[in-house]
Amino acid sequence: MTYVEQESTPQTPPAVADPAPLGLAAFALTTFLLSAKNAQWTDGTDAWLGYALGYGGLVQLLAGMWEFRNRNVFGSTAFSTYGGFWIGLGLYILLVAKEGNADQVANDLGWILLAFAIFNTYMLLWSTQVNLAVFGVFLTLEITEIVLFIGNFSTNETTIKVGGYIGVITALVAWYTSAAGVINGMLGRTALFVGKPMFNLTPTKP
Repeated sequence: MTYVEQESTPQTPPAVADPAPLGLAAFALTTFLLSAKNAQWTDGTDAWLGYALGYGGLVQLLAGMWEFRNRNVFGSTAFSTYGGFWIGLGLYILLVAKEGNADQVANDLGWILLAFAIFNTYMLLWSTQVNLAVFGVFLTLEITEIVLFIGNFSTNETTIKVGGYIGVITALVAWYTSAAGVINGMLGRTALFVGKPMFNLTPTKP
């Protein structure tokens, strides 16, 4: 499965390995770790931070670069942007956040999440042209980002916790989509359902 393929059986193996399952896995794991912290399920430190730089950041950015090789404009834009998101967020926490108080950091995070929610809005719309599983990833992510930027702007701990719960759901949907890409790519056929584009924006020929 790639970001531009429609679900079909059988599938023609691509010339190079599909980076989408790797990018989705990197996104899912890092989102899960941060969301578990936002939901206040963890008793440790910022375990998500190293993975924001090394896995959700670097590995997802690499997946985005490899999607350029596949001429996949949607996948390259999505993975590269969210790889940059995780790297940027990690660097912000390490280098900038310590200079501010809790209210200032919450305000900063609110603006960061609002900005990425704007980006995610049009990617959510265009994900309708990919498949149902990818649409599910962007839909749950959209809700997560909206709830979290509201929670941070209002410094409402309960709202941030709810955003953490939704973020865990986002991670699970992304993991499923990654798993489907792995097994469908291995078998060359659809073993796990990902669905088809929700509607077709391509103009019909007269």
